[in-house]
Amino acid sequence: MAEEVNMYLAQNVYEGVCRILDAREWKYDRHDEDLVITFGVQGEDLPMDVVVRVRPKQEVVNVYSSLPFKVPEEQRELGAMMVCAANYGTINGCFDMDLTDGEIRYRMATSYRESLLGDELFDYMIGVSLSTVDRYNDKFLMVLKGMLSLEQFMEWDKNN
Repeated sequence: MAEEVNMYLAQNVYEGVCRILDAREWKYDRHDEDLVITFGVQGEDLPMDVVVRVRPKQEVVNVYSSLPFKVPEEQRELGAMMVCAANYGTINGCFDMDLTDGEIRYRMATSYRESLLGDELFDYMIGVSLSTVDRYNDKFLMVLKGMLSLEQFMEWDKNN
C-alpha cells in the first residue's frame, strides 16, 4: 500500500515538472518508466543538459545539470578546490565532481514527503539550476584552461 501511495505521489510530481516545461514551451524527453525527464538549453556561453529525476522510494525530486566538459585527471585537485569554493557561497543546491572521471554537475533536491508541491517550486528548481550552471560553467573552464587563477575565481565569486 505504501509503495502504491509513493508511486502515485511521484507521478504527480513528475507530471508537475512536465507542466512547467510545457508552459515554457521547451522540448524534452520523457522516460515515464523511470520518472526521468531530460532536456537541454543553451546558456549565455555553453550548452546545458538537464536531468530531472523523481525518486518514489526516497520521496525526492532531483534536478541535475552536468557541465559540458570534464576536468582532466591531472587537474582534478584544482577542480575539487573550484567546486568547494563555489559551494561555499551557494545558497541552494551544490556542485559535485566525480573524482573518477572529472564530471562536474550541479544538483538540487527537495523532498515531497507529506508535502503538496506546486508548479512554482519546480519552476524555481529548474530556474535556479540553470542560472547557477550558466553563471559558473565558463569560470570553471577558464580556471582549467589557465585563463583565470583559483584566487581570481574565488575573488569573482565573492563579489558576484
